[in-house]
Amino acid sequence: MIAGSIVALVTPMDAQGGLDWDSLSKLVDFHLQEGTHAIVAVGTTGESATLSVAEHIEVIRRVVDQVNGRIPVIAGTGANSTSEAVELTENAKSAGADACLLVTPYYNKPTQEGLYLHFKHIAEAVAIPQILYNVPGRTVCDMLPDTVERLSKVPNIIGIKEATGDLKRGQEVLDRVSKDFLVYSGDDPTAVELMLMGGKGNISVTANVAPRAMSDLCKAAMAGDAETARAINERLMPLHRALFLEANPIPVKWALHEMGLMGNGIRLPLTWLSQSFQEPLRQAMRQTGVLA
Repeated sequence: MIAGSIVALVTPMDAQGGLDWDSLSKLVDFHLQEGTHAIVAVGTTGESATLSVAEHIEVIRRVVDQVNGRIPVIAGTGANSTSEAVELTENAKSAGADACLLVTPYYNKPTQEGLYLHFKHIAEAVAIPQILYNVPGRTVCDMLPDTVERLSKVPNIIGIKEATGDLKRGQEVLDRVSKDFLVYSGDDPTAVELMLMGGKGNISVTANVAPRAMSDLCKAAMAGDAETARAINERLMPLHRALFLEANPIPVKWALHEMGLMGNGIRLPLTWLSQSFQEPLRQAMRQTGVLA
């Protein structure tokens, strides 16, 4: 079972926007050393929308090869074209990924039936464990609990990243699916509460810069140690908030650059963190102990 602190890994780039393979390797080592339980390669935080298919698959392949089976690697393979999602998922399977994370189709605004048929088609087309990803704040597409329940019965759809931050929604999903279906948080501030309700982990932005703390938080929450988990979460709350001062992954890439873990590259239409937000993020990093 893939569970615990699952980092939504950034894709390091140089100042011209080219992929920085040395920094990618450094980041993977960082997570292996700091107790991260699984890695998502080329999800939203990995700037999947601006990578070519060849780059997308090469990032997945390199992460899989470096991890070498020590922790699971989940490949982001969602798209708003069903055929493109199938292609990416097939390539991720060939690259050796343990599972795939598939975001709801953005921009198209499909019906709930369209969502069901989209994910069912991908699951039937590619024999690899697949995790749904619901993040209506970015996609303008909300997969409702009834649709999640239907999809949870499709072979090799094993879970969902529920990133609404709505704990009532999370509880409804948990109530509707079997105990074997993995419900993950995709919202750092509320993740501890979803795990205490029965969620199996957190697919996290914060884990990029505070992997040990997020690992400890997830272990405590999943063990039912609410006091420890909430205490860690309270300490991390300034960082949770500051990492969304601008659109993700703008702040987290700046933070990793500030920590000396990668260069200062990002791809248009995203831009480097605005000057006005740099000191507030730096202060949050110091407050939470990730920066001296």
